[in-house]
Amino acid sequence: MAGENGSVSAPIAKKVSTQRVHHGDTFVDSYEWLRNKEDPEVIAYLEAENAYTAARTDHLQPLRDKIFDEIKARTQETDLSVPTRIGEYWYYSRSYEGKQYGVFCRCPIDADAAGIDAWTPPQLEVDSVIEGEQVLLDSNVLAEGLDFFALGACTISNDGNLLAYSVDTAGDERYTLRVKDLRTGELLPDEVTGAAAGATWSLDGTHLFYQTVDESWRPDTVWRHRIGTANDADVAVFHEPDERYWVGVSSTRSEKYLTIWLGSKITTEGWVLESDNPEGEFRVLLPRREGVEYSAEHAVIGGEDRFLILHNDVVDGVKAENFVLAEAPVDDPANMTQLIGHRDDVRLEDIDAFADHLVLGYRRGALPRVAVWQLTDSGYGELTELEFGLELFAAGAGSSPEWDQPTLRVGVTSFITPMQVFDYVPATGQLILRKEQPVLGGYNAEDYEQHRDWAIADDGTRVPISIVKRRDLDTSTPKPVLLYGYGSYEASIDPSFSVSRLSLLDRGMVFAVAHVRGGGEMGRLWYEQGKTLTKRNTFTDFIAAARHLRETGVAGQVIADGGSAGGLLVGAVANLAPELFDAVLANVPFVDPLTSILDPSLPLTVIEWDEWGNPLADKEVYEYMKGYSPYENVEAKDYPAILAITSINDTRVLYVEPAKWIAKLRDTATGDNELLLKTEMSAGHGGVSGRYEKWKEVGFEYAWVLDQVGLAD
Repeated sequence: MAGENGSVSAPIAKKVSTQRVHHGDTFVDSYEWLRNKEDPEVIAYLEAENAYTAARTDHLQPLRDKIFDEIKARTQETDLSVPTRIGEYWYYSRSYEGKQYGVFCRCPIDADAAGIDAWTPPQLEVDSVIEGEQVLLDSNVLAEGLDFFALGACTISNDGNLLAYSVDTAGDERYTLRVKDLRTGELLPDEVTGAAAGATWSLDGTHLFYQTVDESWRPDTVWRHRIGTANDADVAVFHEPDERYWVGVSSTRSEKYLTIWLGSKITTEGWVLESDNPEGEFRVLLPRREGVEYSAEHAVIGGEDRFLILHNDVVDGVKAENFVLAEAPVDDPANMTQLIGHRDDVRLEDIDAFADHLVLGYRRGALPRVAVWQLTDSGYGELTELEFGLELFAAGAGSSPEWDQPTLRVGVTSFITPMQVFDYVPATGQLILRKEQPVLGGYNAEDYEQHRDWAIADDGTRVPISIVKRRDLDTSTPKPVLLYGYGSYEASIDPSFSVSRLSLLDRGMVFAVAHVRGGGEMGRLWYEQGKTLTKRNTFTDFIAAARHLRETGVAGQVIADGGSAGGLLVGAVANLAPELFDAVLANVPFVDPLTSILDPSLPLTVIEWDEWGNPLADKEVYEYMKGYSPYENVEAKDYPAILAITSINDTRVLYVEPAKWIAKLRDTATGDNELLLKTEMSAGHGGVSGRYEKWKEVGFEYAWVLDQVGLAD
């Protein structure tokens, strides 16, 4: 629609009153009609919003192009990953300049190498011929002619002869599963449609196990497919009718057991089957008990098969909120012996078993860490925490697929440290750098600095803030800050390097992360204090962080940044404290949570009740959620500028939520700050596909952010 002087004016959505009545409360929703994406009027409205956003941001195209070029110039576009040994091959991925997607390859190991040399990855060069190289899967070929492409499963059979892979071509996270014979390069006739992303081989390669989803996009059934048979002969080996539980299938590192795991937000249950008997019956490890979570890994301790079990059950009369580690006989998993007890300051997260050592993943001081526990002939030996000499970092075990190998792949990064890939040798303690993520153009980590600060929340809780900036930035005056937050599902926002972020830092912005409650950075209780009827802590923690940055002179202007559940966060703080924020960047934002959580027919709703509460059954939960829902609390007041970005095929946070939010803001808010909605018309929850398209999207977002704080070129 044209405005004065031929400009495009803001779309005004029509109002169609829809009443929602629960617990004696009536809410009139004027924009619920936007939910029907089959309605041409809805599509026309979304396209009008896209046209308006394009017109309002058209002046930023040169800056968007410049940021894209900067990301491209800093990225080694033609590159190789560090090879990982599986069986008799080294597996690795390639990227090529000008190509959107990766290429999965392998080359044979040196048959004459022995000892540690047999586990030393070859030094492959991007511009040289690799002897015996075999291209297993070229995603660029698979994606040719498609608007969207995502690779799901990509897994090799134990004998190295077959590759199972799956692709999503719409963004709706429903995949088509295929099998490729690597000896001939031919696709087998086996094809499964409508599967979830993953797939798991039986030990002998005769069967594939995969999942399908129900109408709410919940993985609910595990199927067994025999290679070479018709799909209608596939057998459902496990079905979970309880809508609170997701189902997954995998195998232990030892490959002795196939495993089925089902979990709600607060309860888990595992089932196992000997992998050499793929047509046998799975048996339960520990029957589910409400509120008890556990995981189990097969290990051989002192020559005996054991399950190593991480759990948060009651120990000595006290619930082990941060989890404990125990071992148990494989034929009697309930007969547990504790190995590592509960600590308030350490959250145990993962245990991984190898033939001669264990790898423990845990969190202390709001940072993820790795320790290696040696195994001896009689049992457990020395436990060693790996150190990396960084104040802020994230360390985790990388790809080490083989059960019996003398090295452990470890990845380490920070906000200013490009990803480093090490091989750790448990027998000697040697840490060998195999690769550091290349950053072209002379990047020097010494030009940047990262540090931890703490805000004080309303209830006195100390909230960690990670702050990143150029070292030479003049801090005598406050600077614009992009403040990121998430704060849900116990997800932790850990230090990580970003090439694209340099385009903000080099223009004088400060990047900060508010590690708010609802996340997992500070342990399980940190999460518990930011969910269900304590969810407001997530929002007030973020506000406390923004206020702290302003009061300490770090921030002059603050832009709130969040996606998905983080979009709920920034939408809520825009209502609660709009004066603290100059702009809000919201990606696939969950801004109409009450409407969604009230509707069990919507994708993923029922399983979310453990996270948010059940407003259908509980009036208190209903009133609490209604009190913080961004959409329902839009008021006639000045809001920051807002850019909301969504995707038409998103199955996790439906496009209608930000569409309704922006429509209501535009009708209700005072002031003249711009309110923009951008809808990707062929993508899902993860946004556009292809690395160049993603770089363009980053350029779009960052140019808008820089423009809001006066730093656009």
